[in-house]
Amino acid sequence: MSHLHFDCFSGISGDMCLGALVDAGVPFSTLKKGLQQLAAGGYQLKTKNVHRGSLHATKVDVIIREGFSKPLSLPTIRRILTKSPLPPNVKQRARDVFQRLAEAEGTVHGVPFAKVHFHEVGVVDSLVDIVGTLLGLHYLAITSVSASPVNVGSGTIQTAHGVLPVPGPAVAQLALGVPIFASGPALELTTPTGMALLTTLTQDFRTLPPMNPQCIGYGAGTAETPNWANVLRVFLSSRQVHDQQDTEPIVEIHTTIDDLNPQAYEFVIDQLFKVGALDVTLTPVIMKRSRPGIILMALAPKSLSDDVIQTLFQETTTLGVRMNEVSRSVLPRKIETVQLPEGSVQVKIASIGNGQQKVKPEYRDCLQLAKKTGKPVREIIEQAVQIFHNTSHTKKKSRRTSRST
Repeated sequence: MSHLHFDCFSGISGDMCLGALVDAGVPFSTLKKGLQQLAAGGYQLKTKNVHRGSLHATKVDVIIREGFSKPLSLPTIRRILTKSPLPPNVKQRARDVFQRLAEAEGTVHGVPFAKVHFHEVGVVDSLVDIVGTLLGLHYLAITSVSASPVNVGSGTIQTAHGVLPVPGPAVAQLALGVPIFASGPALELTTPTGMALLTTLTQDFRTLPPMNPQCIGYGAGTAETPNWANVLRVFLSSRQVHDQQDTEPIVEIHTTIDDLNPQAYEFVIDQLFKVGALDVTLTPVIMKRSRPGIILMALAPKSLSDDVIQTLFQETTTLGVRMNEVSRSVLPRKIETVQLPEGSVQVKIASIGNGQQKVKPEYRDCLQLAKKTGKPVREIIEQAVQIFHNTSHTKKKSRRTSRST
């Protein structure tokens, strides 16, 4: 069992993932051979050693010679993946990544995700990046993934839809619920493919967890800027994260407010999550002179605590905040996707030892399906849990049968 931690201090993209995994020990020849199982020709894969800032890294380039004859819809991509001889877990995760990409693009452009079409040239690049990354994880026998808060960059980008702010709309949509920040040069540091891969692989976002690193890999991004190491760093560990709790340091930030319009709290909480807060709570209290007030408390990684504090000063009436460094124990968890008749839902599975698990469907996924179908979100959540348990039972029974034959 192996664990992989993505250190996204300069963002994440598909080619950075490929480079980091090759740098961490995935043979380039194995990666190329695995990708030949995919019905997507017209490209050439190259690798080279480069420097980004003061760091040495591996750069993997996908050189497109010819795309598909026409744009591909999500159902077409799913068929291509399903018919391929790729390992089953690689196929399923690849389908999940494209599902997330299509849902994000559909949301920002106001069209159903099934009608989203991927450009005939760009989809080759995406297929190679996504499937190649998943093949790399399969080769390294990765069983759990975590990631740092993600640097999305800043500035603007030129797209087919005109000049757009960074992060682009698709990246912003995919980043809902993910701790993000902007630092360094005014560039797009995180791409939709990179964010879709990351959020499919994990929802365990935090600073570097306790581990015993066996290897560290550096994958180079395309942009070269002076005095900035534009790389993705990965830590490969043999730590069995599913059988133990992790303890990590965080900052508890709280302030007491008695003069803020209650209607403003919804926006304040949204802004705090956007700058990286892990949790936000409101507690009613009685203050001096018998005034009703609110204790607003936010938990944040130490690296993002300044952004949380600045947001409190900017968005509320408070003149001061209190801070305490605390530690929290976190159950190891992994992410799986279950397929409901109405669509897919990501499920977070946390191990509590002795083979016992806590199962929690991703609320945002359930909410989207509830809006789409008109069903109560409670029913979608219950259905996702039931399907997960049924699928898990079937897998265990299949493994027992295979061992006995």
